[in-house]
Amino acid sequence: LKSVRALLRLVRSGDEPFCQTENECYKQVSALLAGPREATALIETIDRLAASFPEQSAGGGLDAVRDRLVMRQHELHAGAGLDAAISAAAAACREGLGHIDRLSLPDQPEQAADILAEGARATLRRARKALDKAGSRGEADDFHDLRKAAKTHSMHLSLLGRLWPTPIKARRKAVDALGERLGELHDVFVMRALLDAEAEPLGPPEDTKLLGKLLKRSEKSLRKSSLAEAAELFGDSPKRSTRKLARKARDDLAGAAQEDLAAAAG
Repeated sequence: LKSVRALLRLVRSGDEPFCQTENECYKQVSALLAGPREATALIETIDRLAASFPEQSAGGGLDAVRDRLVMRQHELHAGAGLDAAISAAAAACREGLGHIDRLSLPDQPEQAADILAEGARATLRRARKALDKAGSRGEADDFHDLRKAAKTHSMHLSLLGRLWPTPIKARRKAVDALGERLGELHDVFVMRALLDAEAEPLGPPEDTKLLGKLLKRSEKSLRKSSLAEAAELFGDSPKRSTRKLARKARDDLAGAAQEDLAAAAG
């Protein structure tokens, strides 16, 4: 789903109404699966905390919370709701495949190159904006926006392949690592929100005391490393990077078109 949405963002300026409509559809599909996915991610967060702070968690101070989260996961997976959500998501994806013939993009190499460059540039701008907000304001939503932009950029690197103007393998590896780190930070934010909830879904204070301490330490470390890595990746001008991309894409697409003409003439 994320790959499809990344592709729609990449070519969006070529057919904005189509891409906007389809992207919204796939966004709703993702929302259908968010609950079960989050339930699993929270258990993984507890396990990461235990691995990162082995001495502090050796006494079983995280066990009660983990048991509650496992029960919550089982309840979500055991009900009919998960099967219904998966079926609805699959049906929506099949319907989306049937819409692809409606997408209209230009054939001219210059126009096509500009569309690819604009799609990549828009995501880099989103990443730069989110980075600035995460560094200055530091809200959970700012880091979440940065994560989404990093994930989309990683998929754009995969889709664009050799057209990207810098060595792509090392950059994609770094972007993927940043995405993982920001994902872990997002899970920490979600866990802290549950910890602060009045209904105490994670248990009474005596069961969550250690969790609260470890979450604060983990959040501080993840914030610092994420901001440093993101600054390295998204500190340059999006316009400069994608200008080179557009030039290379234009040359490659023009070359491919000439080869097709030559083959047809032969």
